[in-house]
Amino acid sequence: MNETYQGWRIDFANPRGAAALQAPDSVQWRVFKNPIALGVGGVAAVLMEFAEPRIRSGVWDHSTYKVDPIGRSMRTGVAAMVGCYGPADAARQVIAGVNRMHVKVKGATPAGEAYKALDPELLDWVAATAAYGFITAYDRFVAPVSDADKARYFHDGGTVGRLYGARNIPASTSEFMAMMERLAPRFEAHPINTEFLDIIQSGRAAPGTPKFLHRALGRAAVSILPAVVREKLALGPQYDLKRRDRIALRLVAALAERRPDLKSPACQSSVRLGLPADFLYRSAVAQRQLLASKPEMLPEGLASAA
Repeated sequence: MNETYQGWRIDFANPRGAAALQAPDSVQWRVFKNPIALGVGGVAAVLMEFAEPRIRSGVWDHSTYKVDPIGRSMRTGVAAMVGCYGPADAARQVIAGVNRMHVKVKGATPAGEAYKALDPELLDWVAATAAYGFITAYDRFVAPVSDADKARYFHDGGTVGRLYGARNIPASTSEFMAMMERLAPRFEAHPINTEFLDIIQSGRAAPGTPKFLHRALGRAAVSILPAVVREKLALGPQYDLKRRDRIALRLVAALAERRPDLKSPACQSSVRLGLPADFLYRSAVAQRQLLASKPEMLPEGLASAA
């Protein structure tokens, strides 16, 4: 499968044997294969980022978001998939390109506060919100994640976060909450946040998907926000997750967990590493046995479970 990001053409299936930044036995490979986890977690991460006025202004003033929010969101999704599944060299090229663009992102918020995209505090928060959003969405709507696996997820995610310039990366959900509490006095409501949710719930991003599912996804994203973030963003009861929303999302998520999309980055990257295309859709025991019995299928040191 080929994806394009800012001019870079990403081939998840080649070159054969090329390691990814995350190992195939990582929690990231398990989480990122599920579109419900990515959708719900990604929307929640954007809401948490936009709560910070410097990040919101930087995105709004220096990207295509306000004229092409769906395209911008899709490109961000491709970058996340590359960091997880793509050949490591390609991932580093994409990340370096993003960092070069961020050098130019600087300005002032409507309140007159200066910002720059490469501010370590902002980079830390962006990396943290993505990590929290994806793992929490998977845990709530796909399958429970143990505390040990959550810790491993946060730890392993530091590899990609540091390449983006983040310095202080939470090692657990509790550390994420502590970071959030430090920043919370800065959070504020803004029409951009509700405009973003309106776009998500409108279904414009994927016209072939039933509109009710888009509405459910938006509410689900709000439901996993820490209470203080939702309160600061003034996201009222109209965004409450309904029982039917939860049921619909879990059904779709469960189906996605059982049916591999052979053209997806998850399947193509498995094949690139010499693994079966449905590797991630097999039981955890079967995955461990496969990695342990055929270590030659992976570059040296990659199969940490072997």
